[in-house]
Amino acid sequence: MKVRLGVDLGGTKIEIVALDPEGRELVRRRVPTPASRGYDAVVGAIVGLVAEVERELGVVGTLGVGTPGALSPATGLLRNSNTTCLNGRPLDRDLSHALGREVRLANDANCFALSEATDGAASEASIVFGVIVGTGTGAGVVVRVGDTRRVLGGANAIAGEWGHMPLPWPSDDERPGPSCYCGRAGCVETFLSGPGLAADHLRVTGEVLEGPSIALGDTEAKRATLERHADRFARSLAVVLDVLDPEVVVLGGGVGQMAHLYDALPARLARYVFSDVVRTRIVPPMHGDSSGVRGAAWLGASG
Repeated sequence: MKVRLGVDLGGTKIEIVALDPEGRELVRRRVPTPASRGYDAVVGAIVGLVAEVERELGVVGTLGVGTPGALSPATGLLRNSNTTCLNGRPLDRDLSHALGREVRLANDANCFALSEATDGAASEASIVFGVIVGTGTGAGVVVRVGDTRRVLGGANAIAGEWGHMPLPWPSDDERPGPSCYCGRAGCVETFLSGPGLAADHLRVTGEVLEGPSIALGDTEAKRATLERHADRFARSLAVVLDVLDPEVVVLGGGVGQMAHLYDALPARLARYVFSDVVRTRIVPPMHGDSSGVRGAAWLGASG
């Protein structure tokens, strides 16, 4: 039996899943991420999980790994990972050497998008934009070529990094926008992310709330904050639709779980998209929090 292994390398835990060819889950395990012990300990933990699962199943599988950050096309080294001991390291090459096989690596947003495009909420679509809006804001782009779904990485390995484009069509009170860790101001992430939503509510009302919790309860101030957020979200997605024209946008992350967005965004997109009709569907993920690790498994099996 052909087995696809996927590893989700997070800041606090490392999770592995084994899928059969039809996407059925065979095994799932997780261990704490030993980041405090350094890079070699993290690599060793991944290798140990793979060996444990393969012993249990009696097979050697393909392997994909999802991680925050991405491999630099210039150096082949990981960059922009919030597990900082991984930055500047050839993670894919070191894992390939330790395990004696090819290891495919992609960021967590790409894995999320691939999962939902392969056997999730967007499995019938030819172009999928998979969004993760939580502490940060990112996305992955997946296209279907024949029967194969492929993640678009891009010439600079930044395809889908819409969180660091400027907020489209800003009003005067949105300029220059909040400062972003990337060194610029007014990035989409500073408005749409959970912390961005909370900061906007605080600026306007003086009330301290965590981002997604603003959707709980029903006050005029909360409704106004959610209206501003939905309009900014729609503007940001409209640019994506104008460039990629995906059939489906899948919303993940803590902010993506706010139920009102699935009505609010379609109602607003027509104001901004350069078309007389907007057929793109905005949907929640079928696999929820499991999409990252499942997408890593499909990544390892892709050609």
